[in-house]
Amino acid sequence: MPYRWSVEPGPGTAPPWRLRLWPNRSLSPAGLVAFVAATAALAALPVLALIGRPVVWGLLPFLALVPGLLLWAFGRSRADGRRTEDLVLERDRVELVRREPGGQERRWSAHPRFVFVTLCAEGGPVANYLTLRGGGREVELGAFLAPGERADLHDTLRGALAALR
Repeated sequence: MPYRWSVEPGPGTAPPWRLRLWPNRSLSPAGLVAFVAATAALAALPVLALIGRPVVWGLLPFLALVPGLLLWAFGRSRADGRRTEDLVLERDRVELVRREPGGQERRWSAHPRFVFVTLCAEGGPVANYLTLRGGGREVELGAFLAPGERADLHDTLRGALAALR
């Protein structure tokens, strides 16, 4: 799962509990190179039949554009994937720090007694929409997690907050 507790909340563990969330990275850099190379090779196969004809010169720019666009798109996705969320649960404070790819930070904090974890299974912007409410605001948690991961995290967070109260 693309989140990790530094100290797992549970019996026998004392706060602070720290949770770090990050977007899933299913494609390694080596896998990206292999994927782009295979795509370029497969896109070149139909052009091989046209070698020696003038039409091949019209197709070559488009053939070169495919791997370039793939590399650009995956690079953009990797840059967007530098987003992280850090949640700290202490006896007198719950704090969420969201770091965006551009480097800016957004912070939210509240007292644990007044923090509520909500999982909206249906009707939210996404399936299993997970939010924290407290301190006069409601913030989304784990926007980049899969619906099942948000549901698992919801259960763990509810237990951790109950232990803090």
